[in-house]
Amino acid sequence: MKKIEAIIRPGKLENVKNALSELGINGLTVSNVLGCGNQKGYTQIYRGQEIRTQLLPKVKLEIVTSDEKVEHIISAVIQAAKTGEVGDGKIFVSPIEEAIRIRTGERGAKGL
Repeated sequence: MKKIEAIIRPGKLENVKNALSELGINGLTVSNVLGCGNQKGYTQIYRGQEIRTQLLPKVKLEIVTSDEKVEHIISAVIQAAKTGEVGDGKIFVSPIEEAIRIRTGERGAKGL
């Protein structure tokens, strides 16, 4: 099993959720996060003062899936979230040792 973490633009969340739904991926966790990277934030003027914002709002998706579905999920996220501009986000893939469904006690792939 693998855990896929995708950091994307907030405006692309619905596109990504629809793309994952088409793959039959219904289990995901969504968090609102702040972050910075190559995009480096932005500068704005407020009441004559220059304000620099370095942490930008992003959305973090977490999906735990079987090894066979990883590449399909990655491709779907890239297609749905890509604008071609700096700040589109990142995808991280990590191994998962165990998954346990609390309600039934099922483990492994059945626990997903």
